[in-house]
Amino acid sequence: MEIKVLGTGCKKCKTLEESTRRAVSEAGIDATVTKVEDMLEMMKLGVLTTPALVVDGKIVSKGKVLSVNEIIELLTQ
Repeated sequence: MEIKVLGTGCKKCKTLEESTRRAVSEAGIDATVTKVEDMLEMMKLGVLTTPALVVDGKIVSKGKVLSVNEIIELLTQ
C-alpha cells in the first residue's frame, strides 16, 4: 500500500502525517508513507485543499485532520 500525506508543512499537515504513521503501525499494515509538500505534485493529484490523504492513488480525505482510528478504518476497508 502506498500512502501519501499532502500538505505544505502546517501544523494540521504534520498532525495528519503523525496520525497516519501511528495508524499504519498500530494496525500492522504493510505500507509506505510519504509526505508530499510540492504544490505542483498536489495539483497533479487534484488536491487544492490540505491536508489530504491519498491511498494507492485515490484521494480518501482532504481538508481535515483524521484521527488514528478514522485512518485505520479507511485503510482496512
